[in-house]
Amino acid sequence: MDKATLLKKFGKNVKIERIKKDLTQEQLAEIMNVSQNYIANIERGKANMSLVKIYELSNYLNVNIKTLINFD
Repeated sequence: MDKATLLKKFGKNVKIERIKKDLTQEQLAEIMNVSQNYIANIERGKANMSLVKIYELSNYLNVNIKTLINFD
């Protein structure tokens, strides 16, 4: 799997979990202390999150980190 596909699949997983939690991009960005634009870029597969941020994100969304990095 190439980098672009990987980032898009990750972004889709993030968006699904954010919507399940009934959060807007703005709300999630505020919780994570990042910009709304950063969240939008993650969800579109245009930005790459660090492992630490992925871990924090899983905690904020109250999901297992494996849910976010499941690329099947």
